[in-house]
Amino acid sequence: MEDELILVNENDVAIGTMPKLLAHQLGRLHRAFSIFVFNEQNELLIQQRAPHKYHSSGQWANTCCSHPKPNEETQSAAERRLQEELGFTTPLTHVGSLIYRADVNGGLIEHEYDHLYVGHYNKMVYPNVEEVSSIRWISISKLISEVNQQPDIFTPWFKKILTKYPSLHFSRD
Repeated sequence: MEDELILVNENDVAIGTMPKLLAHQLGRLHRAFSIFVFNEQNELLIQQRAPHKYHSSGQWANTCCSHPKPNEETQSAAERRLQEELGFTTPLTHVGSLIYRADVNGGLIEHEYDHLYVGHYNKMVYPNVEEVSSIRWISISKLISEVNQQPDIFTPWFKKILTKYPSLHFSRD
């Protein structure tokens, strides 16, 4: 059975559910989350999406992002997906949200009410190869430079978040 997404209004009030692919085909606003994990050098852990992902495959994104399941709290979903995708857990702090809409390829549209979470982690990371092609730690200044030089290798939502939070002030200084 295909995953169901939580459809929301512009105030993040749930108004129903819809199969994931259909929601992306129709560009319906749905609840999502994006996680940003920093190490003690204040570098951000980013991931390259696996090549078989149905959209944005092979592009670089923030540490982890996904959607809560119906009847699942967003914070719990973020903690669950961090473990599933990258093999670790760490306390996450909700630091904001944004609504964005972006074409992601193949006629698919991400239209998300995206909750942003920050965590800190300094141990080895063992990504799930079904989800993640590669990982790396990067300083925000180097990341911004790479996004400006090669914007097509980064996911649209990651670039939109970096635009709204250009210095990622919610990271630990």
